[in-house]
Amino acid sequence: MSDNLPACPECSGAYTYEMGALLVCPECGHEWSPSQESADGASGDKVIRDAVGNVLADGDTVTVIKTLKVKGSPTGIKAGTKVRNIRLVDGVDGHDIDCKVDGFGAMQLKSSVVKKA
Repeated sequence: MSDNLPACPECSGAYTYEMGALLVCPECGHEWSPSQESADGASGDKVIRDAVGNVLADGDTVTVIKTLKVKGSPTGIKAGTKVRNIRLVDGVDGHDIDCKVDGFGAMQLKSSVVKKA
């Protein structure tokens, strides 16, 4: 076993070990590829892109590109609706944008249904 394995990018745990082609942290259970770490600069940040490939960041303004159904609402979010001041999150089932939509309130959206304004 090698003593020069990097610390876990999630929890900074020092007890990482190799399992096949991956590095594993036994403290938090995070798994990552050593090549991914060197390419990302050990940041561990996931790049989130919109429907046309633009990189999104916290605070951006996006436009909804297709009409979305909203549970409990007779009308959904119409295509062309602008959403301001988004926040990128690690959401459930691909919902990686946390935002407030005028007329609907706080909700999470998928990056695949928005484009950067």
